[in-house]
Amino acid sequence: MTVDIVVLTLVDERLHVLLIKRADEPYAGRWALPGGFVHEDESLEQAARRELHEETGVDAAPHLEQCGAYGTPDRDPRMRVVSIAYLAVLRQVPELRAGTEATEVALVPVADVLTTRRFPLAFDHRRIVEDGVETVRTKLELTSLATAFVGPEFTLSELRTVYESAWGTELDPGNFRRKVLSTDGFVEPTGRTRPPGPDGGKPGEVYRPGRAANLPAPVRRPRKAP
Repeated sequence: MTVDIVVLTLVDERLHVLLIKRADEPYAGRWALPGGFVHEDESLEQAARRELHEETGVDAAPHLEQCGAYGTPDRDPRMRVVSIAYLAVLRQVPELRAGTEATEVALVPVADVLTTRRFPLAFDHRRIVEDGVETVRTKLELTSLATAFVGPEFTLSELRTVYESAWGTELDPGNFRRKVLSTDGFVEPTGRTRPPGPDGGKPGEVYRPGRAANLPAPVRRPRKAP
C-alpha cells in the first residue's frame, strides 16, 4: 500500500503541482508525485504527511483529503501495489528541499504536465494529477475550497483568479462578485481595503473565509459549447 500526494497551489496566477524527480528505480530520473509506502504503524493520512515532508520539505496543508484509489495490476513494475491519492491545497509553498528519494523537487505548471511532453510522469501519476485537478474544479463549484488557495485574507479579485486558473477561462468580475457576496457563508468582510494596483482603480475590499464549507448555491463553471 502506498500514498501519492497531489499538492496544488497558485504561482503567478497559474495552477501548479508539486513534483519530485525520482532518485531510485523504477523510473529513476523521471518526475513523479511525492509519496511512498505506508508504514505498518501509521494511518494513511499520517503516511501522506510524512512522505510529503521527507521528500520535499513541505508540511501538508490543513486541507488534505483523499481523492482516489489506484490499483491497476501493472501500475508498478516491482509488485502489485495499490495507491491512495491525497489532494493538498496550499496557499503558499515554503522553500523546497529534495529528500533522500528525490534528486530534485519543483513546482510545475499543471498545463505543462497535462498538455505537453516536458514532464513525463512515472507510474500512473499523470492520471492521478488529472483526477486531482478535476476534483478541485468540481469542488470549486460546490464548496468554499477556493479560499484555501488565498486565505486567510483576500480580495474578490484574488479569489476570482483561483477559479479562472483552475477552470482555464475568464469570468465576468461583476457577475462573480454578485455571486460570491450573495452566497450565504462563503466570505465575510473584514472592513479593510487594499490600495489600488499599478493600473489604478478603486481600493480592493478585503474578505476572510466564511463559515460555510459547502455552498448553498453552486458557483457553476462555464460550459464550453459542443
